[in-house]
Amino acid sequence: MSGFKPVQKAKLKKIIIDAGHGGHDVGAGGKYSKEKDISLGVALKLGKLIQSQMPELDVVLTRTSDIYQSPPTKANIANFNKGDLFISIHCNSAPPIKHTELAGYKTETYYTGKGKRKKKHTRKIPQYRNYTTPNPAKGTETYIWGANKNALKEKAMRENESLYLDSATANFVKDFDTNSPDRMILYSLKTQQYFNRSANLALTVEEEFKKVGRISRQAQQRQVGIWVLQAVAMPSILVETGFISNPGEEEYLNSNDGQNEIVRCIVQALKRYKYSIENQQVKK
Repeated sequence: MSGFKPVQKAKLKKIIIDAGHGGHDVGAGGKYSKEKDISLGVALKLGKLIQSQMPELDVVLTRTSDIYQSPPTKANIANFNKGDLFISIHCNSAPPIKHTELAGYKTETYYTGKGKRKKKHTRKIPQYRNYTTPNPAKGTETYIWGANKNALKEKAMRENESLYLDSATANFVKDFDTNSPDRMILYSLKTQQYFNRSANLALTVEEEFKKVGRISRQAQQRQVGIWVLQAVAMPSILVETGFISNPGEEEYLNSNDGQNEIVRCIVQALKRYKYSIENQQVKK
């Protein structure tokens, strides 16, 4: 695109916050709580803290009550509201650990031989007990979509290009076919830019969690289970705030202190992210 001019510096203006699951989709379960309720509590607190500490930003929540929304519905809400960033809040879970132990012996009677040679014998058969214990897995993880899913992200970019094209660029490409080389290059470049920004924010969120003593399982790419991250035409992350399957972390995730600490970490990461994208050097 020889006539293409770089767009102006990025601005973070609107954040879409998604409380994972909801309604009949309860998500993961702990001993006494459900992921859908924790994610909603954290999402509501996150929205309020952003509005308090970053009042220049608009905040849109995909849900504010216990309702079910399909992933396409969540993506449509984000794209319709023309968000600049999508944050999905979830809880992690790990399966219980299976154990087997010797519980005792059972005496079994058996016979050998026939007729007068028939003899009675006994033998001890070991009896085992199977049981499970809670998985000790704990900590936070922040996900972005897998790089091999960029084609799906580019599809979202094609279908929602009005979200990210400034007026000058939109005017430049308006006469190009959607599948023209120039437009495809634009979609590819924008997808890569959003991938990099998502990775940057995911790493920053995990850094903030580590600062307050949480165990960080790092920022990671995820190939399955995060369709909505690929379907929104904006940078996007999914924050696993802790393991609901871990009794200690379940208590933390349900407490006001725990939820407030989680949202403070995310907001601090948002401040760093906002500064980085709004002050990066723009190529001439």
